This record gives sequence, C-alpha cells and structure tokens, in this order.
Amino acid sequence: MNAENERPPLLTLTDAAANRVKALMARSDEPFTGLRVGVSSKGCSGHSYVFEYALEKVGLEEEVESKGVRIFIDPLAVMFLMGSEMDYKEDRLQSGFVFNNPNAKNVCGCGESFSV
Repeated sequence: MNAENERPPLLTLTDAAANRVKALMARSDEPFTGLRVGVSSKGCSGHSYVFEYALEKVGLEEEVESKGVRIFIDPLAVMFLMGSEMDYKEDRLQSGFVFNNPNAKNVCGCGESFSV
C-alpha cells in the first residue's frame, strides 16, 4: 500500500492520556489490558464519549496501540472517532479525557458531547 492509500491513524493519544490510562489500570484489582472507547447517543449535542475497562478485544473492535496503551474502539464509533486525538486534561475544577475530534461539527459548552 502506498502513502496515498494509507488510512490515517484512527485515534492517537497524547502523553497525558497514555499516562492516565496506565495509572488507572495500575490501580485496578482486575487484570485489564486496555480501555474501550465508544460513542453513545446522548448529551446536549447528540453524542458523547463512553469509556470502560477492557479485558480483551471483542468482535470487530478496532485496536489502537500507542505509547504502551491499548485502546479498543467500538465498531459503531469508528466513523465518529476517525483521526481524533485523545487527551487528558486536569485543572482546578475538573479532570477527564477530552477529544480533539476533526469530525465534530458542534461541541456543547461543557465539552461532554458533540454532533457530526
């Protein structure tokens, strides 16, 4: 496959996101191997990101391995996440994973949901 036909990375992680996933997994009593990311139909803009620990890849999930972290992506979320960057932000008022998503046309004021 030449460079023109290569698919862009489905999802990239910042160092902060990878470090946070590693820290969460290290604190868990279960032997999780990664984090499952999906998209749910909810929120004031129509869609929101959902997360859960994953023991293994399931079915047709896409797997992204980056910076020592495995992310499993729900097949129904692929079209919403293509080319996104997952980051982790922490400030005095809140902390959490955030997405820099080139597919999002609108994002709600709190950053919890988006529309495409």
